[in-house]
Amino acid sequence: MSGSYRDLVAWQKAMELVFRIYELTRKFPQDERYGLISQLRRAAVSIPSNIAEGKGRHSDIDMCRFFNTSRGSLHEVETQLLIAAHLGYMQQEETTRTMSQVSELARILNGLIGSFSPNA
Repeated sequence: MSGSYRDLVAWQKAMELVFRIYELTRKFPQDERYGLISQLRRAAVSIPSNIAEGKGRHSDIDMCRFFNTSRGSLHEVETQLLIAAHLGYMQQEETTRTMSQVSELARILNGLIGSFSPNA
């Protein structure tokens, strides 16, 4: 796979999600600063970071391992967003829009993993 990690649609969409998460969590209660805000931001940042690291690896097995880690972090973000929505930290429209981004990125990551998986 040639090109930069920045050329990967998965990385680009993951970066958009990171920016969205930061935007959303600015509105969360300050008492969540070391709780849900920190957890959400850390998990979100992990997604494009692992895509970039995986792209820098020299084998499909290593790439897939990092892409799978990204997918795991995406599931963390999804779970934490559901918690935030349930606690009333997000408006319904914000929740719907962000969960749509999560779903789109999951589909893209699944395709990326499938295309480079040694078992594919």
